[in-house]
Order: sequence, then C-alpha cells, then structure tokens
Amino acid sequence: MENKVTDFSGKWKMKSSENFEELLKALGVNVFLRKIAVAAASSPAVEITQQGETLSIKTSTSVRTTHVSFTVGQSFNEATVDGRPCTSFPKWETARKISCEQTLPKGDGPKTAWTRELTNDGDLILMMTAGDVVCTRVYERE
Repeated sequence: MENKVTDFSGKWKMKSSENFEELLKALGVNVFLRKIAVAAASSPAVEITQQGETLSIKTSTSVRTTHVSFTVGQSFNEATVDGRPCTSFPKWETARKISCEQTLPKGDGPKTAWTRELTNDGDLILMMTAGDVVCTRVYERE
C-alpha cells in the first residue's frame, strides 16, 4: 500500500450532512448542547495536510476548533465527537479509505469509530458511528 497512498491534503467545505444530531443523541449529548453543536457544525472548515502516512486535520466551526495529527497504523489519543478522551487506531481499509476505531478508557458509552474516504470524483466522505447510528458528511475541495 506504501506507494499508492491517497493524498487527503486540501481545504474542504461540507456539501451535505446526514444524522449528525442523531449521532450526538446516541452519544448522550443533551438537547441544548446538541442544538448548538448542530448549528456550529453546519459549515465546518476542514484543512488536511498529509505527508506520507501522517495526517494533520484541523476542523474549525464558529464554536470551536479541533486539531488532530496521526500516522496511519499507529494508535493516538484524541476525543470523540462529544469530547470524551479516547485512544484511536487508524488503518488503511483501501488505498483511498482510512478507518479508525476509538476505544474509551473507561469503556462507557456506545462504541465509536470514523472513516475518511476519497471518492473517484474527488469528494471526501467522513462517516462517524456511535453504536448503530451512522453520520455521513460529504466534503468538496475548496
């Protein structure tokens, strides 16, 4: 897979989002915080820089900015969508798709994970799961 790694680098803007509020609900986020999060996350600015298998992802909304850096194949610490600390392990599922399982240190709450995939037409698809709820967000390059 080494030489065929897809480059996710770029500035991305969201085209569509499905089930984000349902995802937050599955994570136990209260209704007040869900409404704020849904409004704030309706037009996030995402910037990805990548060198080989190391990615840096900065997501900015009107409420907060998150920044995560990781190397595919190595576990790292991040936070779930609702802010709980977790250990994540990203791996190449295909040459164009990274999947990542998240493990909560205390093991409380639904199982969470995410995938990022570049489509043949250049869109970036982010899928986040909490238990059996799946949130799909589609981005296009700016």
